[in-house]
Amino acid sequence: MATTLEVVLLYLVAAVLGVVAFRSLKLPPMLGYLVVGVLIGPNALALAQDSSGVKYLAEFGVVFLMFVIGLQFNLPKLRSMRTLVFGLGLSQVLLTVLGTMAGYLVLAWAFEALMGSRRDLSLAGAIVLGSALAMSSTAILVKLMAERLELDSEHGRRVLGVLLFQDLAVVPLLVLIPSLGRAGSELLLSLALAVLKAGALLTLLLVGGQRVMRWWLTLVARRKSEELFMLNLLLVTLGLAWLTEHAGLSLALGAFVAGMLIAETEYKHQVETDIRPFHDVLLGLFFITIGMKLDWHVVLDRWLLVLLLTTLPVLAKFGLVAGLARLFRAAPGTALRTGLYLASAGEFGFVLLTLGADKGLLGPQWMSPVLASMVLSMLATPFIVMASDRIVVRLSASDWLLQSVQLTAIAKKSILTEKHVIICGYGRSGQNLARMLDTQRIPYMALDLDPDRVRQAAAAGQSVVFGDAARLQSLMAAGLARANAVVVSYPNTASALKILHIVREHAPQVPVIVRTLDDSDLEMLRAAGATEVVPEAIEGSLMLASHALALVGVPMRKVIRLARDARDARYGLLRGYFHGLDDDTVGELQQARLQSVTLPAGTRWHGHALGTLALQAVGVAVVGLRGADGSVRAPQPEGLLAGGDTLVLSGLPEALAQAEAKLLNPG
Repeated sequence: MATTLEVVLLYLVAAVLGVVAFRSLKLPPMLGYLVVGVLIGPNALALAQDSSGVKYLAEFGVVFLMFVIGLQFNLPKLRSMRTLVFGLGLSQVLLTVLGTMAGYLVLAWAFEALMGSRRDLSLAGAIVLGSALAMSSTAILVKLMAERLELDSEHGRRVLGVLLFQDLAVVPLLVLIPSLGRAGSELLLSLALAVLKAGALLTLLLVGGQRVMRWWLTLVARRKSEELFMLNLLLVTLGLAWLTEHAGLSLALGAFVAGMLIAETEYKHQVETDIRPFHDVLLGLFFITIGMKLDWHVVLDRWLLVLLLTTLPVLAKFGLVAGLARLFRAAPGTALRTGLYLASAGEFGFVLLTLGADKGLLGPQWMSPVLASMVLSMLATPFIVMASDRIVVRLSASDWLLQSVQLTAIAKKSILTEKHVIICGYGRSGQNLARMLDTQRIPYMALDLDPDRVRQAAAAGQSVVFGDAARLQSLMAAGLARANAVVVSYPNTASALKILHIVREHAPQVPVIVRTLDDSDLEMLRAAGATEVVPEAIEGSLMLASHALALVGVPMRKVIRLARDARDARYGLLRGYFHGLDDDTVGELQQARLQSVTLPAGTRWHGHALGTLALQAVGVAVVGLRGADGSVRAPQPEGLLAGGDTLVLSGLPEALAQAEAKLLNPG
């Protein structure tokens, strides 16, 4: 009998080796945990047993995963993605569950034909199975898309919308599944009671909970103790999980509510940073315990059933998601990529499957084959994603055409431009650079993958187009061969290295300036061909310069003035920026931003002077104006407005919303 310390050491050694191996292969670490669990489990090398203590500890991984999901439950973000979340996402989950329920007789027949015995899958079991199959892996897909710079792409936004709904759908499913074991009136009574308890508890927590949570976190934060803050965070998360479990619901539901309560406070990002180590380690332990459940004897004995349960759901889910994406007006290539990314199984599928098995809704004769198929499906996810471009090109002839149209749009805008600067990324740094280039009448072409930011900036007359700067075709269409310089304005070393490789290969004469957060990758980027690497150390560099100037004899009054001038020049341009999807944070909501508003053709402000808008009364300034004819002019109070004019507004988000409502109000 192994001691507790030996068991812990075994898990740690296995986890470290698994993560190192899969990181070396550039695969998500979650897959390493799964494979490690399979190898050390009782059905393989039998180095560890799936003890109840380890199983309970692994459940905390799911608890903290749900807590992080709750932290990301942002109502404004959810509202902006409502069509993708509650349209595409709801349709996918609902149709997957209904499809599984409709086909459960066929699955039972297949089991009987392959195994020679009749073991029916109940309707409740079919609901559990359908719910599990409807899930996709948030942990794996988000990581892969972030590395491939696809989070802001057309298919990336759709994938994120569906994943968000899947994560939200887990909450009612955790309430529904335990009630399915009862029959007839007992089922309805149990469901009604569960919904009533969940509704009452959620109402109690959410109505006054956010105010109490903000007050309590502020009280704890004022003690200025990181240890106390961390202990309090664990107490809140596990305390609410305990409360919901004792209310007859689930641990995960309480953790989700805890995350929701903290999400609306100013401590959200600190909490997310502090909880990340617990979340990652315990979720890894959960994946190890899932891998330990895989019985290789079942896989070998029933290999045909496992193969069917692996391939058929993946193909069916791919077809369903791709078809739904087309119904929601996605281009063929985008729809196919969305379907490919979401076709495999996910971590919450294991949670729902295990819950259904614990409640006796899914027999052991189904549990092992389905579990094996889901593990194999998740292992295949990175390879499906990496092969997605080749698959889409084969399946959709129009995808090349759409990419050509996008590249043509870039080339059309840059065709008459030469000796310009290509700005890769049009966030705040990219926009600041563009403004400085404008003051010197230096042409530029900016590429960005955030459609909202591109739309607003282009409407304001700025030279920005939608395109991936890390692709050769996009850079060539932007006039790489004719450019004077390329600037990578976002701190992403992996993307910068791709851009440097392209420039060095196809336009080695063009200098490249790269922005980084610090100097850790400086030598690597210079070796890759960067002409200059600019680490973000503004205040540090100013203080360093101030001390150096003072020490060499420059009068202190002049040093202070130089530093003040440098700050004014540096930060004056940071007072406004066009808002994008990745700017939805608590800190960003308290900063000024830019927004483009185009007056409709029949606007009531037609013929009115700009000064009569009185937008300064709500805290908004007009900093730019583009006429309906495309001309860009400085905003003057006496200038007359017309339908089709685009005003560039600067202010806080709330004030901008009031100003936009005033400008677009037809009455």
